[in-house]
Amino acid sequence: MPRILILALSFLAAGCDLAPGLSPYRIEIQQGNYVTQEMVAQLKPGLTRDQVRFVLGTPLVSDIFHGERWDYVFMRQRANSSKIEYRRIAVFFDDGRLKRVEGDAVAAATPGRTGQ
Repeated sequence: MPRILILALSFLAAGCDLAPGLSPYRIEIQQGNYVTQEMVAQLKPGLTRDQVRFVLGTPLVSDIFHGERWDYVFMRQRANSSKIEYRRIAVFFDDGRLKRVEGDAVAAATPGRTGQ
């Protein structure tokens, strides 16, 4: 019986702030398409949809009402941090060819294109 009591108390202490040295393990949470500056730098006007998909991957959002636009959204929360990194890239097509790219990772990678 004392062993069970000691074991139960240790689990309770690990689950709360009573034991400052003990804290639960937190994992990094990542959702969406991770798009880097290098990936965006490979995009050139005139690329086909398949070529864009090869470079950036399958878009997270492909809206049926905006068939000429793909959205790549990325969210990451690092372990043991409350800071959330959020990025958005929008790729616009004209007649199946890449027309322009807008978003967070565009301005520094490709001068002359519109970025937010």
